Amino acid sequence: NWARDIANEPSNRLTPRMLAEQAEKMARESGLQIDILDEKRIEEMKMGGLLGVARGSAEPPRMIVLTYNPPQAKPGAPVLGLVGKAVTFDTGGISIKPSKHMDAMKYDMCGGITMLAAMRAIARLKPAIKVIAVVPATENMPGGRAIKPGDVLFSMSGKTIEVLNTDAEGRLILADGLFYTRQLGATHLVDAATLTGAVVVALSTINVGVFGRPDEYTQRFLDVARAAGERMWHMPVDDDYADMMKSQIADVQNISSGDGGGACTAAGFLREFTGDLPWIHLDIAGTAWLDDAKPWMAKGATGVAVRTLVDFAEKL
Repeated sequence: NWARDIANEPSNRLTPRMLAEQAEKMARESGLQIDILDEKRIEEMKMGGLLGVARGSAEPPRMIVLTYNPPQAKPGAPVLGLVGKAVTFDTGGISIKPSKHMDAMKYDMCGGITMLAAMRAIARLKPAIKVIAVVPATENMPGGRAIKPGDVLFSMSGKTIEVLNTDAEGRLILADGLFYTRQLGATHLVDAATLTGAVVVALSTINVGVFGRPDEYTQRFLDVARAAGERMWHMPVDDDYADMMKSQIADVQNISSGDGGGACTAAGFLREFTGDLPWIHLDIAGTAWLDDAKPWMAKGATGVAVRTLVDFAEKL
């Protein structure tokens, strides 16, 4: 319910700075450590993906980092890294979206809200592993300084990204978020994002698309989701999808050069920034909000994946 309340806020009431303030308030109340990177620190750390997306907006970006340290952690225990996309409003940038239903793009921060809410619950339930949440927050606007199709960005990892479509912005900020989470010491990764319309074509608004490696790690997560009562479906992220994201002038491009499989190629792009760590990607574009109320759920934000993530942290 906390996730739903925050996610339902209009974008003028939940800018990246306002979201960071909400996270800071929650962290103080929950006993979590928090570090908020402002635009100067983001630039110093060379987070070119996040900076590139933020460039078209008058609102500065933020990188929110929450840390839960367990009272008793076993030596060698996993460190779970949770990474969530928080584009507080997404116009599509220069590759602007159609005006119909654009108001729903206030929900483009639901992946980040999911991770903040999971941390809130984890702090109360106190699982015996360390958990780090990293939430890159920005707007995606078509301002005079906005990135343009054909531009090349330098990500924090050092990999270059050719931007062929500025509406494929979530993966740009997640590239920096995933790499930074690895730097902070995570040994296992889960990210959540309202990433692609393609996952809605594949799964409608019924199931979350779940991508990951290795298969045992992904299956363990799916088993937890089933027990938590959240509907998720295993999707492929084979090498062929990553190959479709190779660029002629950079290391990777942000949309596929082939036809179809947009949710899979987006996952293939993210995989480039996860190293060799066990990793799960949740594409929640079809399940993060409801256009019509259901008997079990109000219209609006759903708080999808919070229950599964909290239970997964406990099981891990």
